[in-house]
Amino acid sequence: MAQAVATALAQRSVLVAEAGTGTGKTFAYLVPALLAGGKVIVSTGTRTLQDQLFSRDLPRVREALGLPVAIALLKGRSNYVCRHHLERNLLEASLGSPRDAADLREIARFAQRSASGDRGELSAVPEQSPAWSLATSTRESCLGSECAHFQDCFVMQARREALAADVVVVNHHLFFADVVLRDTGYAELLPACDAVIFDEAHALPETASLFFGETVSTHQLIDLARDTRAEALAGARDDPSLPRAAAVLDRAARDLRLALREDTGRLTLGQLRSRAAFVSALDAVLVELDSLGRLLSQHAERSEGLGRCVERTEALHRALARWRSRALRADAVAPPGRPEAAAAAGTVGVVDPPIADADDASDAGWVLWAEVLAHSVALQATPLSVAHVFREQMAAGGHPRAWVFTSATLAIDGDFSHFVGAMGLTGATCATWPSPYDYPSQSLLYLPPDMPEPASPEYARSLVQAALPLIEAAGGRTFVLCTSLRAMRLVHELLDQALRRRGLIVPLMLQGEASRSELLRRFRDSGNAVLVASHSFWEGVDVRGDALSVVVIDKLPFAPPDDPVLAARIEQANRSGASAFSTIQLPEAAITLKQGAGRLIRDETDRGVLMIGDPRLLGRGYGRRLLKSLPPMRVTREIAEACTFLRRPAA
Repeated sequence: MAQAVATALAQRSVLVAEAGTGTGKTFAYLVPALLAGGKVIVSTGTRTLQDQLFSRDLPRVREALGLPVAIALLKGRSNYVCRHHLERNLLEASLGSPRDAADLREIARFAQRSASGDRGELSAVPEQSPAWSLATSTRESCLGSECAHFQDCFVMQARREALAADVVVVNHHLFFADVVLRDTGYAELLPACDAVIFDEAHALPETASLFFGETVSTHQLIDLARDTRAEALAGARDDPSLPRAAAVLDRAARDLRLALREDTGRLTLGQLRSRAAFVSALDAVLVELDSLGRLLSQHAERSEGLGRCVERTEALHRALARWRSRALRADAVAPPGRPEAAAAAGTVGVVDPPIADADDASDAGWVLWAEVLAHSVALQATPLSVAHVFREQMAAGGHPRAWVFTSATLAIDGDFSHFVGAMGLTGATCATWPSPYDYPSQSLLYLPPDMPEPASPEYARSLVQAALPLIEAAGGRTFVLCTSLRAMRLVHELLDQALRRRGLIVPLMLQGEASRSELLRRFRDSGNAVLVASHSFWEGVDVRGDALSVVVIDKLPFAPPDDPVLAARIEQANRSGASAFSTIQLPEAAITLKQGAGRLIRDETDRGVLMIGDPRLLGRGYGRRLLKSLPPMRVTREIAEACTFLRRPAA
């Protein structure tokens, strides 16, 4: 693999490399990257891997090679303390709860002693603390060179170090944010480079869709209202209409969320339109944004902060108006020769904009939908495909670059076409390096017999009953990975009852009880725990050794067909004559299933049982393709064999 990466770097070509767990893929790309010289960007899927690369792997490789390579870590703006916002909000009279005020003071002490301002270095303040939003900035709220703290800004310091470094470690979100910022006329976040290496590349299509699309959220509106009140207090005390207008916008934004009642999750455009209160609440937000913008423009010259609020108000108004305009046009969209499909297009929220509209031009159209959370809603316009726009970005920049995409899960039974097609990587060299682990002797795949269909009301209870003997034989030490939060909560409840009935005393944990890192720490430390989790634990989780011996997967991880973006892509594939199931749904399920299965064997000495409860794995024709995508484990349907395997000591 290292030789293949070296060739791609030398030829400035594209390499797609699937490297199984344990191949050492991190060293396989770092060694040739450091030896090749030039400027290299390494992008990871998570901040956890980003920190690991920068703090552990890169220094080890650099030392082993004896090269004077400068390395830098660059995260998104919200990961660094903003001195301006921290200073301003420390002076605010209203800081929420006493806990928030104490957290903000702790952040202030951290900012005085920290060299980087990276919030990841301050464990004393929880990641979820509201104080962080008062001590960090966003792209919209940053004052840039007009800020009094510009010279000692932590973000600018990190960027300067990145510009001077030979290897810069970023994450996928930051990489695509930079692509978008360049496209909209902002200065580059990342330095020009000779090579880009994407680790955990399987996450790229979804991340790219997010950033090549457009989002307007009530969270942004509420932040704008909060910052406007603070800036008015500091620079326009003589005009009480400003804080009043900000308060009205705050209320209108919250009313927009309340218009969707108790709904959470992803809603299609058709579902949004069915709620008349949502449509009127959206119009009300546009009116209040316009009113606030006109008031702010009268004070824009009085301070940099007020001037920035004017720009943010105008940008949010444009984005919200554009989303509304697209939503109106979706009514009229229909495939050529199929006018009856116009209603369906409006339901899923697909709009193919006129090419003459520069803001909306796209070769594949947009999907309009909403992400509804407990206290906010984000209106989304997502491109149906990112292949064309990503291909353009690869060709941009004035000079050719090497592009390396690697992950343990990029191919389906050796076929890379799904990933290559999604990212537009025409002509890429694709190769697979399988895991060196001895899966037939280290692991067993247990497929319980007599399981009901996944839609059955008794499915969760049957799953728990099938998994109980494994949990008992392993003495806990189990991950139960569910395909939905609802299933996760039900399985946890049933498992808790079943463990009590059997008298099995093991720590039973549930995703959401604490942060992922804290739950993993407790799981490892206990040595006999059972953790019931959903999507957050299907990937990026590494538990080696005796703490984890069983992984239970409840169902085949097909994305819900009512997901707005997936529904639109399925409709597009079916219109073109392709099989949406074979080209979209099955490949994505296979990649996710491989990710979940990959939690089990993480080291040469690991042993364990993977249980997949879904009977479709053997009962449907496509199940064989999914089985081939899994590691080469021995398969059994006998619970006694699986329990014996768990009880037998390692050879």
